[in-house]
Amino acid sequence: MNKEMFDLASWVIKASKSAGADDCKVNLDNNRSVEISYRDRQPENIKEASTKALNIEIYANGRFSQQSTSDLRKRALQDFIANAVAATKLLAEDPIRTLPDPKYFQGRAELELELVDPAYKSLTPENRHEMVKRMEKACLQEGGDKVISVTAQEEDGFQESLQMTSNGFAGFAQGTYYSVFAEMTAKDEGDRRPNSYSYAVAVSRKDLPSSEAIGVQAAQRTLAMLGAKKIKTATLPVIIENQNVGRMFGGFLAAMFGRSIQQKRSFLADKKGQPVASKLLTLIDDPFIKGGLGSRLFDGDGFSAKKRTMIEAGVLQEFFIDWYYSRKLGWEPTSGSAANLVIPPGQRTVKAIMKDLGRGILINGFIGGNSNPTTGDTSIGITGHLFENGEPVQAVAEMNIADNHLKFWNKLIEVANDPFLYSSRRFPSLVFENIVVSGL
Repeated sequence: MNKEMFDLASWVIKASKSAGADDCKVNLDNNRSVEISYRDRQPENIKEASTKALNIEIYANGRFSQQSTSDLRKRALQDFIANAVAATKLLAEDPIRTLPDPKYFQGRAELELELVDPAYKSLTPENRHEMVKRMEKACLQEGGDKVISVTAQEEDGFQESLQMTSNGFAGFAQGTYYSVFAEMTAKDEGDRRPNSYSYAVAVSRKDLPSSEAIGVQAAQRTLAMLGAKKIKTATLPVIIENQNVGRMFGGFLAAMFGRSIQQKRSFLADKKGQPVASKLLTLIDDPFIKGGLGSRLFDGDGFSAKKRTMIEAGVLQEFFIDWYYSRKLGWEPTSGSAANLVIPPGQRTVKAIMKDLGRGILINGFIGGNSNPTTGDTSIGITGHLFENGEPVQAVAEMNIADNHLKFWNKLIEVANDPFLYSSRRFPSLVFENIVVSGL
């Protein structure tokens, strides 16, 4: 644990109680980030930032407020805390707002989650520029004379945070991250300019794909969209590409949170213990994946992290319920946020699945769209490829899927073997049957 951060948080809690707070919670964050992007073989953006911030939650006379500052000098903090406590006492009462029961702080796992890359400190500006230049060069070469523009970007950072409450919780976390991204826009018929990208995010640099692979994939994904057009409206099997599953699943996931349930904006509110999807859908929230982008030992409430099966063989088992909404609902809290969401992979490749399906659409992107958390109705634009006899025959765009989540996820017929590992949502490609895809 960072002793300087620990000592400051302890001092802030004492100062808050001296100023008249009944309880308080302190979050201290130290962050350093670097971002470099290239366009037209020249640096477009070079940014480096180091930030320190304090966020404090004040509980006083049955009232609550949350305030933040980046001025961490004790003299400045003394006035900031006094003003924060005084302002809190002027607010309307909210007796539901309290610090969590300390019993939920117990049982924290003692694991090394490997969230810090030991090599991070040796990363040089030259390393960063070289990564970006290689991405851009690979994309330009692969795109050839179809290229209109290419943007390549690398971002990395080191983060550390400390969370402490006046009723006994203290937790410290630190981690590194690397993000690489390449995007290409290409010439097409008329004034069409298809655009696509490739990206990866990881805790350790060694876990990233090569810069060349990211650049080549961005170009290939863009070139594959040349000549994209609508086809006639049809009912077809569709495959949603692994890195895009999270976008479609987001509307379903939103209905699993305590806030939505308490505000009567969740189509899943009364569905616990009931089938809500195909038996092929299992969703696990796993905070203990080593090197996972969402891995943690405790959550924002200080609850000790636990591995949970949220959906098992299509049956809804759990919700995401934080302390505040657990009190509003009268439910047992779980956690108010997800860690690493995992859909266990299947056995077959997307290519093998396409051969068996014969004709369908491989969706590799979503555009716009909306999802109603109250009813489950959803509508979203798609891009991708029509395939026949298992082979891509036509890029498609400007088409749409409209359905209800409770119906859509029951149409899941297969899970592929390709989980996307460069995200905290480790989802494989998913296959659905009898989907109405609207076009001409």
